[in-house]
Amino acid sequence: MKIQRNVSLKSFNTFGIDVKAKRFVSVNHIGELIAVLKNHPSDLFVLGGGSNILLTQDPQELVLHINFKGIEILSKSDNKTKIKVAAGENWHDFVSWCLDEDFGGLENLSLIPGNVGTAPLQNIGAYGSELKDCFVSCEAIHVKTLDQVTFYKKDCKFGYRTSIFKEELKHQYIITHVTFELSHSNHEIKTSYGAIENELMRLQIENPTIQQVSQAVINIRQSKLPDPKQIGNSGSFFKNPIISSSDYDMLVDKFGTVPQYKVSDNEIKIPAGWLIETAGFKGKTFGNYGVHDQQALVLVNHGGASGSDIYQLSKLIQSTILQLFDIQLEAEVNIL
Repeated sequence: MKIQRNVSLKSFNTFGIDVKAKRFVSVNHIGELIAVLKNHPSDLFVLGGGSNILLTQDPQELVLHINFKGIEILSKSDNKTKIKVAAGENWHDFVSWCLDEDFGGLENLSLIPGNVGTAPLQNIGAYGSELKDCFVSCEAIHVKTLDQVTFYKKDCKFGYRTSIFKEELKHQYIITHVTFELSHSNHEIKTSYGAIENELMRLQIENPTIQQVSQAVINIRQSKLPDPKQIGNSGSFFKNPIISSSDYDMLVDKFGTVPQYKVSDNEIKIPAGWLIETAGFKGKTFGNYGVHDQQALVLVNHGGASGSDIYQLSKLIQSTILQLFDIQLEAEVNIL
């Protein structure tokens, strides 16, 4: 373990923003992490997979890269298998490993960028599933006291793209391991999300396996979302807003058909991508950055853009949506 100087973070964030860390250290196990925390308890910028962050400036703190590796099967009983995963494991690689082992539960979350350790922070979700559906617990270290704590599902206060780690305990703990409970037979197949059903029909699959559901999800994501290795992006930049049923009725009166997902008897979720596309931003470019031409929810760096460029674009989109629809879009991406 060695602290490096003036390290480019371009390859450590999926937007491909070329900011520099004045000091950078990568830790591979808990002992190294504790050693860093002892010497830098309040001077840290924690970096995982860099998939849900927009860097608008050079971090002044010590950039701490969590690089723990390892997957361990803890137990098997009935139709459930508990698996403990190190925080530095790539999320999609872990999902692929589960599918190779025929462990079900995470297939709808295939191809989501990032690492396992940061997944609980925002309760990642896609195509009818969320991380909390298979989450058992996570182990974390308090950055100041160095206490090692286990947080169970009930402790994490999971919500739509949020958790206790993004709210009350923000910046207080570093997750080191996450434990999941997955099925190893009689899998629950989730295909009710319309796009999955349509893709399975296109593939002429009537009774899909978890592997086929995963492939359907991958096909859908690849058709709509750019590969960060080719075009810098962080996937969905904004959360889908939730509005009241009465406000939704007003939108329909004004705009006609408005896509929606019912959350409760009184709440409706509106696709943020539809709002952005309706406002005319889909495919719009501003020099070397802009909005993706296949998915308006994705802001992209075509190469050489600064984090400030993309941040200002996000603010323009937010103000336009507020003016047109009276809806305040909330960023899903963390902004530094």
